[in-house]
Amino acid sequence: MQLYDSVQKTKRPFEPIQPKHASIYVCGPTVYDDAHLGHARSALAFDLLSRTLHAVGYHVTMGKNFTDIDDKIIKKVEESGKPMDEITDYYIDRYLQEMDALGVRRADIEPKATESLDAIESMIQRLLDQNIAYTTPSGDVYFDTSRDSHYGELSGRVAEEEGSQSRVAHTQYKRNPKDFALWKACKGEEDICFDMPFSRGRPGWHIECSAMIEKHFQGDGEYSIDIHGGGADLLFPHHENEAAQSRCSTGHELAKYWMHNGFVQIDGEKMSKSLGNSFFLKDALALYDGEVLRYYLNSVHYRNDFNFSEEELAIAKRRLDKLYRLKKRVTPTKPSSVNQGFKHALLEAMKDDLNISVALSIIDEMIATTNELLDSNPKDKALKKETLANIAWIDTLLGFGGKEPFSYFQIGVDEALKAKIEVLIERRTQAKKAKDFATSDAIREELVSLGIAIMDTAEGTLWERA
Repeated sequence: MQLYDSVQKTKRPFEPIQPKHASIYVCGPTVYDDAHLGHARSALAFDLLSRTLHAVGYHVTMGKNFTDIDDKIIKKVEESGKPMDEITDYYIDRYLQEMDALGVRRADIEPKATESLDAIESMIQRLLDQNIAYTTPSGDVYFDTSRDSHYGELSGRVAEEEGSQSRVAHTQYKRNPKDFALWKACKGEEDICFDMPFSRGRPGWHIECSAMIEKHFQGDGEYSIDIHGGGADLLFPHHENEAAQSRCSTGHELAKYWMHNGFVQIDGEKMSKSLGNSFFLKDALALYDGEVLRYYLNSVHYRNDFNFSEEELAIAKRRLDKLYRLKKRVTPTKPSSVNQGFKHALLEAMKDDLNISVALSIIDEMIATTNELLDSNPKDKALKKETLANIAWIDTLLGFGGKEPFSYFQIGVDEALKAKIEVLIERRTQAKKAKDFATSDAIREELVSLGIAIMDTAEGTLWERA
């Protein structure tokens, strides 16, 4: 298994801390709003990683956090008048439902910042005790970057970027411009605050991930986890700061490998709420099936930037349709054993830093070859059984192809039309029983005029959108 390390900027053999066990931590969302396509891209990339490691034979422990205390969340509380936990619980539930729709498997560990305050306090206190962190007269606690000789090595960037080093305003009390907040003291009579020995306040953004990793993963004394992942925008300052505070508080490195997925662009422009082009995932799921979105968003290598366009999405759907048309062709036989050559080729592609382009081309070749063989021998039951097994393997490894094929082609048909179709099919069934073939044929033509194709099987009449 080869993985691209964002820090060393090269592919490296995956050699985990513990044999046959892979520990992964991925930065999750700040839950003050609905998930967008950037969240989906990151979740899908690391779901592919987890599935591939499982398929190779590793036991995988995945952690993904929820930031449920943040200035943006507090602003939402002030605007809505709702309790903070009501807001954050709502958006966590929405996020998980949308991830389910995309076929993203749940993380094994899903910590929240508000449930990790003990770990956060412990880490900050250790940094204070070592004089690596300091408290300002206002009660804020900052990490002193000058005390970490390795600061900046993770990202290769040491200059502070305005507005990005922390989610708090800059202060005259910072010892160095690059210093970042570990704890933000409450000012005045703010309601959403937590009591700590250093001050009443709330955690900085960066500290929570380091504290959660230390709390939930054991490591080996050299690294806390095998792989730390997230979007490319998190490399600096978020991951740089995580690495620094973890290194200084624990005496060892945070992660052995760092992996980052590329940006999502819409019409060639980086997706950003400040640009007004943030495409909420809920909007995409209202128009397209989650599996189609999964196929499309995973069709570009995770490290590359992704340019979202509905034209390309439609092309991706047609490509996925080919797999389901093949599945329909070999249904309702039962699967046998997966073709070992196909399984090996697909897995070798994914073991090469999740080379999805090669994997999809292997699938396209399997579809074309199988269709040719079935054209010459439509009754080849052994081939049909093997093909179903191959498609089941695709679903296990890549997360698509697992739907019943006729149901797949019914996606997007509104309920009123579905009801009408079922009535017409029942009328046609009764006409056929009565040997009224003129009526039966007329109903078939009516269904065709509605854009519906039907197939008579031993299980009854199946239909799909043509």
